[in-house]
This record gives sequence, structure tokens and C-alpha cells, in this order.
Amino acid sequence: MLTIAQITDLHVTTGHDPLNSLRNEQRLREVLRAIHRLKPRPTAIIASGDLVDHGEPAEYAALKTIFAECEIPIYYAVGNHDRRVPFLEAFGGPFAPTDANGFVQYAVDFDGLRMVVCDTLEEGHDRAGFDAARARWLAETLAADTKTPTVVIMHHPPILSGVRWMDPEPDAPWIGRLADVIRGQNQIRAVLCGHVHRAFHGMLAGQIIATSPATSIQVTLDLSPIDMERPDGREILVAEPPGYVLVVVDEGRVTTHTCVAGDFEPAVAYTRPFGFD
Repeated sequence: MLTIAQITDLHVTTGHDPLNSLRNEQRLREVLRAIHRLKPRPTAIIASGDLVDHGEPAEYAALKTIFAECEIPIYYAVGNHDRRVPFLEAFGGPFAPTDANGFVQYAVDFDGLRMVVCDTLEEGHDRAGFDAARARWLAETLAADTKTPTVVIMHHPPILSGVRWMDPEPDAPWIGRLADVIRGQNQIRAVLCGHVHRAFHGMLAGQIIATSPATSIQVTLDLSPIDMERPDGREILVAEPPGYVLVVVDEGRVTTHTCVAGDFEPAVAYTRPFGFD
């Protein structure tokens, strides 16, 4: 059995807001402790974007200090709060290589699973970027191995959550490009995303799209209509527990678990054989 953990939306920061900085660091450390306690311990962690809050070198340095204590290899993707140059200065290399166009895109082969990491960062914008060059790279990378079960990682989900202020336009060109690439790719088991700070699932072009909860605070689940230009005082973020996703590969079968990090009291112990009576 192979397991890989997905964490996302860490939003590590430094001097802008001390309380926010401490909270996000503590929540990330709580998630990392939970992942290290898993049995079996995951083979790798993929951090799927918004690693820091402002894309600044000092923030990446702070994140690097936190991750230096991690005993599990960490791979990286970038999100809309990241900036490629300072990110690559801190983390570039075998765990975050770039393609020929400078995007943070690569594939990693594990035992029985292929992980393909895409770059949807459009610097200066919250919206996703997935232009023809990135679509071509993904198509070529998927075509290189059509047999091994594959998960695709990208920061922005190409489906709607119903939380309108976080959602893309359903007819955004980048979503159509992605759909054209992943349609009919039977080796794909899931497209795993972040960005929305909530776990939700849907379909695009016949593929399962799943997002992970954030290690930082979560987006409030409020599906009521919203005027994007008229603030109405509603709660938009909530301090729900931090979370992550665990990808499980067992004899070719791929499943995902959405997990909550924290310390919880044991409820039942295995003290007698299992039975069906």
C-alpha cells in the first residue's frame, strides 16, 4: 500500500499580521504532526499551492524552516498567492522542477502511482492561468504513460463549489482547455486541487475533481447569493479545524480520504476479533 498526503493553502506569512502568522504556522504544524502519526506513514506530501500569503522571500524562508523538521519528502505546486521567482529561489530543484516555459510543472513516479503537477498561477490575479502552453505540456505528459494510475495536482479547481465569491466563471476558457486535455484519459484517477479552503467534489470531462481543506482557516460554507461589489457583512472565513487529503493506492485502486487534524479521544479499541453477528 502506498499513501501520499495533500496539504494546501498554508498561507504562511511573517511581519504583516503577527496573529495571522502565528495561527497559520500553528495550524500547519498540527497538520504535519497528524500526517506523521499516520499508519503507515505517507511516502510523500504534496503542498498544492498558496504556500505563503504574499509571495515574499521572507515568507518562503519561514516556510522552509517549518518544513526542515518534516521527516517526509515534500513536493510543491504554486497557487495565486505564490510568486515563482522567490518560490524557486527557496524550493526549486527536484521537488519543484520547471518545464521549458518556466512553469512549475513536473511528473513524479511512485510505486504504482504517477503524480502530475500543473501550474495554474497567473501572477497578479486570483484567477487561474492554464494557457495553450500549459495545456500542451499536460497533454504530452499524460501521453507519456497511459497505463499507470495517475493523480493530477493543480491549485485552482475547475468546478464550482457554490461559494460564489470563490468560484471561477463556469465558461472560463482555461476550464475548457483542461477539459479537452483530460477527457478520455483513463489513467487519471482524480484531479486534486486546493484554493477554496474547503473539501468538495465534482466532475469535469468524466474525471473526478476533489479539493482539500486548508491547513489555514477555512472558507465559510454559505451558498446564498452574493453581490460581488456590495459587502453585506457576512462571515466569509471560519476557524474550522485544519485538514488535509490522504491518497491511498492499493493494488491499482486509488481512493482519497478527507482528514481533520487534531487530537481526539479514542472511542473504541480492538480488543476482540471482528465478527459479523
